[in-house]
Amino acid sequence: MFGRKALVKPTEDEALPGRPDALPIADRHFVNGRQLKPPFPAGLKTVQFGMGCFWGAERCFWTVPGVYTTAVGYAGGYTRNATYEEVCTGQTGHTEVVLVVYDPRIVGFGKLLELFWQSHDPTQGMRQGADIGTQYRSAIYCSDDEQLDEAARSRDHYQKQLMAKRLPKVTTEIASAPPFYYAEDYHQQYLAKNPGGYCGLGGCGVPYPAAS
Repeated sequence: MFGRKALVKPTEDEALPGRPDALPIADRHFVNGRQLKPPFPAGLKTVQFGMGCFWGAERCFWTVPGVYTTAVGYAGGYTRNATYEEVCTGQTGHTEVVLVVYDPRIVGFGKLLELFWQSHDPTQGMRQGADIGTQYRSAIYCSDDEQLDEAARSRDHYQKQLMAKRLPKVTTEIASAPPFYYAEDYHQQYLAKNPGGYCGLGGCGVPYPAAS
């Protein structure tokens, strides 16, 4: 898992095939009791964030006012309805992501981006701290062109702050949202179910300032 292949995303031909059926999960969010799966109420928007291990990443967002619900899963690769064990092989192409469903009338996308940039190190490529592999790469998977444009602008804005501190280039993948495959039920809201559980989340020490 920690060799060269774990740091290279496989091609679609190399990826594991997966399965047609989704992994079973609970219907409701463990913390707020809201639904985990669509269809979501009208007027809400979605985005997927990859920030390393999804346990801590999910906790970052479920407390934000205006976030309706969150869920963890796998995205950006090829294996349909992958299992955690399959993702850990590095042969699915997926990264661990948090699905954030939010009300843009209450919380702006820019606020979610600020939290995203400051809560992990987006310069580390196929790793996040001690967590190494393609499944830990940084990513923003957007649901529309407006999100794509704002995410790209925020990356460029944050890159200037990192350059001022002589830190490396941002490696975050920004793309239109691929299929989101829900992770196993025990991963959902993991740190609420296991308050002392592992959280490898940590920023790079550079604040994300308001754009001028």
